[in-house]
Amino acid sequence: MKGEGVTAMTTAENNKRLTLNFFDAMQRGDAEAIADTYADEGRVVTMGNTLISGSRGKDEIRRFAGGVLDAFPSGLKFTILNMTAEDNRVAVEATSEGLHVSGKPYSNHYHFLLTWEQGRLLEMKEYMDTELVTEVICAGARPR
Repeated sequence: MKGEGVTAMTTAENNKRLTLNFFDAMQRGDAEAIADTYADEGRVVTMGNTLISGSRGKDEIRRFAGGVLDAFPSGLKFTILNMTAEDNRVAVEATSEGLHVSGKPYSNHYHFLLTWEQGRLLEMKEYMDTELVTEVICAGARPR
């Protein structure tokens, strides 16, 4: 039994802490830390129908994260508006602000659903304004 006044961190609380650490790595533009957060079988699923949409495993995340972050040389600042956790899932409502290499401002709104397993990110689903992604990040290009 733990000492009086000391409680074990719940799974949901721990996963919220891990989520904050993950967003901190994104804020720092640390592609290695981002990729290292994922479980070996982890994946990111970027929703929508854009050139960056799709599902990527850990090896591809490692390559892809650096490229996306390079598109914002001064960084991409994320602001977490709300975070809710239950069991192994954390839902995050967030915004981002940054200046794309094209010189265009980028300000998006997101919903992320992160699934954690034993301290590793098993899956992150990313929902956002895909029209803005197409306009700024993809320079207007659309998948064929």
